[in-house]
Amino acid sequence: MRYQVNGNTEGIRDSMLARLESLYSLELESGSFLPRELMKLLSECSCAVNREIAVYLTRDGEIVNVSVGTDCDVELTDYRLRRNTSRLSMVRCVHTHPDGDGRLSDVDLSALKIFRYDAMTAVGVKDGEPTFVQTAFLGEQENIVAEEPVRWYRVPDAAWLAQIEASDALVGREEAQAVSEGREKAVLMGIESRESLEELARLAETAGAEVVGSFLQKRDRPDSAMLIGKGRAEELARDCQALEADVCIFDEELTGIQARNLEETLRIKVIDRTTLILDIFAQRASSAEGKLQVELAQLQYRSARLIGLGFVMSRLAGGIGTRGPGESKLEMNRRRIRERITELRRRLDELEKQRAIRRRSRERNEIPVVALVGYTNAGKSTLLNALTGSDVYVEDQLFATLDAVSRRMETAEKTPYLLTDTVGFIRKLPHTLISAFRSTLEEAALADLLVIVSDGTSGEMAAQHDTVEQVLEELGAGDRKRIEVINKCDEADPPPAFPGAILISAKTGDGLEELKHAIAAALQESTAPVTFLIPFSRYGILSEIHSLGRVITEEHTENGTEITVMLAREDTERILRKYGPELRKA
Repeated sequence: MRYQVNGNTEGIRDSMLARLESLYSLELESGSFLPRELMKLLSECSCAVNREIAVYLTRDGEIVNVSVGTDCDVELTDYRLRRNTSRLSMVRCVHTHPDGDGRLSDVDLSALKIFRYDAMTAVGVKDGEPTFVQTAFLGEQENIVAEEPVRWYRVPDAAWLAQIEASDALVGREEAQAVSEGREKAVLMGIESRESLEELARLAETAGAEVVGSFLQKRDRPDSAMLIGKGRAEELARDCQALEADVCIFDEELTGIQARNLEETLRIKVIDRTTLILDIFAQRASSAEGKLQVELAQLQYRSARLIGLGFVMSRLAGGIGTRGPGESKLEMNRRRIRERITELRRRLDELEKQRAIRRRSRERNEIPVVALVGYTNAGKSTLLNALTGSDVYVEDQLFATLDAVSRRMETAEKTPYLLTDTVGFIRKLPHTLISAFRSTLEEAALADLLVIVSDGTSGEMAAQHDTVEQVLEELGAGDRKRIEVINKCDEADPPPAFPGAILISAKTGDGLEELKHAIAAALQESTAPVTFLIPFSRYGILSEIHSLGRVITEEHTENGTEITVMLAREDTERILRKYGPELRKA
């Protein structure tokens, strides 16, 4: 049987490959952890090709794999001989460091934990000779036992072999009980700004991940194949391995090709900002409509990222390249997704019709709508609870609530209105979400008055406000009447961003009375209660007044019918011009 040298062998002479292949036939003496002959041979070969070389040795002294890397690393792989994943693999990894440094790196130590090697050994090599050697072992609860670096000719074979036996007895005896047990470890990667990465970290934590690393690469233009470029992706792969990450989250929207290439390079799960937000929405959606909207958004996003040959592979097209089993699974997935999207849209249309009926009923009764809008986690739900006495779910998380919630209120002048809490906005809000949640977001677009809530504790308050304005413009609500509110003023002094804004604290109640007065004043600019006294001789005017507004009270007196009705200012003026100002009761 001819053994093969694996890894980065391009450009290596056949004679050197043959010499490396000869390592497979090397027999280790009993009681030898790392034979001097093997170290000498690895040093000569590693310095000759200026690349790291790794060998994997079993407890029986057999070399089962030889792999070549680059001048700065070698890919360390899972090479288990024992199936029980809670025990050691029964294989130790020995690899060279061509820079002469025999110390183990963070990547080496993380590979030891991930692949559960018997031992991880680094051999520093320089000028064709070994220098220092360091070895590490797994201990109890996966703690790493790292030996001090020693001269290559002073390797304590017996002691290190004994440590393998001790480690094997300890590892797997107890399960590690970390605080973050069950949580995915996430590494973040962005190309825009540190502030955007910090927001991505909050999104990741909201989704239930533990952020263990965050990296920023400023780029004028994203790389079409990997977003961050091949070289940076390879560096990121080493970072992810060193941090023992389970997932890498990118702060930009990835194409299907970019996601696939990055997963192949990083060798862990890769998701983008949009997928993360969709996952949070899926966790938070509680109503039937909210769940349908989230599923629709997810399917719309995924359908555009199914890797294949697209339209040219459609079965309907036929022709060369469309036959055989190659794309049938992909086409089946596409077809199922299209069918499900059609079904979801049909069901959401039915729910939208019901919403439209309720909206028309409100319009008939002349009940104005006041919508709370703002950046996610600005405190809109807390404000709704403070104003209405409700118990809407509140948490210091992004997108804590998704479903629009409405509560009936009255001004001091007894003018009724609906106060509606809407889903929070965020920068780079996925277009699929705007599309799927359009019917819900239209509650803001169709509102008579917008209360824009900003987070006074955020250093990004102005930028977040710009994001809210942008989304409102997309919804066609950019010209709606509004009241600016800065929340959380009990926690920090807000920056002077919006002159005339009302400073409040939804938590302590500060400024809420001023906000109520501002809402009442804004509503009265468009509608207000007006009292008429209609003589019995002019009773026909009553039917016209009934058709124009919502009747608050109606009482028959000796002089006629006294009626109080909510009317738009222009309707009030028209009635008085038409029938005389004496109809209005002072």
